[in-house]
Amino acid sequence: MEKVTQESKEIEKPYNVRLIAVRILNRFDRSDSYIDKLLASELKNPDMIPIDKALLTELINGVIRWRGKLDWVLTGFYHGDYLKCLNLIKNSLRVGLYQILFLNKIPVHAAINESVEIVKHIQGQPTANVVNGVLRTIARNVDNIRYPKRNEDEIYHIAVVNSHPKWLVTRWVKRFGMKDTELLLQVNNKKPYVPIRVNTQKASTEEIEAIFTEHNLLFDKTPLLNEAILIKSPKYDISQSEIFVDGKITIQDPSAALAAKLAAPNEKSIVLDMCAAPGGKSFYLAEQMKGKGEITALDKYDAKLKFIELGAQRLGFNNIKILAKDAARVKLDLNPDIIFADVPCSGTGTLRKKPDIRWKKELDNILEMVPIQRKILANAVNLLAENGVIVYSTCSLEYEENFGNVEWFLKEFPQFKLDPAENYLPKEICTKSCMEILPHKHGLDGAFAARFVKA
Repeated sequence: MEKVTQESKEIEKPYNVRLIAVRILNRFDRSDSYIDKLLASELKNPDMIPIDKALLTELINGVIRWRGKLDWVLTGFYHGDYLKCLNLIKNSLRVGLYQILFLNKIPVHAAINESVEIVKHIQGQPTANVVNGVLRTIARNVDNIRYPKRNEDEIYHIAVVNSHPKWLVTRWVKRFGMKDTELLLQVNNKKPYVPIRVNTQKASTEEIEAIFTEHNLLFDKTPLLNEAILIKSPKYDISQSEIFVDGKITIQDPSAALAAKLAAPNEKSIVLDMCAAPGGKSFYLAEQMKGKGEITALDKYDAKLKFIELGAQRLGFNNIKILAKDAARVKLDLNPDIIFADVPCSGTGTLRKKPDIRWKKELDNILEMVPIQRKILANAVNLLAENGVIVYSTCSLEYEENFGNVEWFLKEFPQFKLDPAENYLPKEICTKSCMEILPHKHGLDGAFAARFVKA
């Protein structure tokens, strides 16, 4: 890696966007870090102009999103075992190929030359010649690329074409069927919107929509939540805008807000948010309570709680207390009448915004989450006031983490029953008395929630 660092300085003038992209992708491959954190670190570079920040973001998210498809093509055109190449070579090829296949405004020769130069400066001319040959051959034969035949292995075909791991596609086909799964994969590969929720304690939805229109921001609405605005093409950093700084808006997907809406708190509620960081659901609970009542926002990691504290100050909520404790083991003096348990989960409902999850997770990772989720739910029972409410939620699409845990809970704690979600939320997002939001059906992040009350 020393060689990469030394040579990187030689070709950065003062920086090289594609080289930075390759370096980030290399770090992603050799660590447990998620791509958004790696990218955010590089975007802080004050020397980088906005157009280059946009290109870097496009390259990183695009390569990660389409990695499976890119690797299929590269494996077919590479002479030798492509998968055994150094990460530097693979990621230089991926960055070049992504531009060839998906970015029509970048000339093919420019995309190829940049990848070749990166490899030449780090690995030398012979390896650069290989990269050059592979990318130029693909560029000449783009219309002749062949993917797995659908009539021979339909699951493998849609997995490769839509760039998802086959094991996950297989699970979803069993769960949702072939047609819905293919729609889900396609939605996961769309560029994400920026989800805004209006803080109705400080502004109206109409006021914020007018501001976005004035700034020529394209946005959509969802009929599921009036306060939600889905920005399609932000021209500036929303988090730096005056309306964000003033606490008139926050960034939160409508699916997360709808889960918090299922809690249905009032101005006298005593609420425990068990896995609260970074605080979005605590904020919406506080908004529903009109800044009154009491919310204890709990998180295992003390460092994360500062985001809740700062967010509450910005939004103007003084009824949120923070506490660093493990939700699965915590013992408290207060008796909350509402416990909100947005538990750690696989996150498979958020692949549109977080495309790297599909490559970071395996089946074992999903199954390992279930005992953790159940420990948190069991502890919630111990903490709850006599006639209280428990809301369980995830941003997962997986049965084991959702309906499977509901079945377990009702069997393990027969004193509880499901309070039908359709009593609180639009019926189109309710299944078996629970909230179930599916990206391909509702156009939002996938999410699940269940409301338990004493039988």
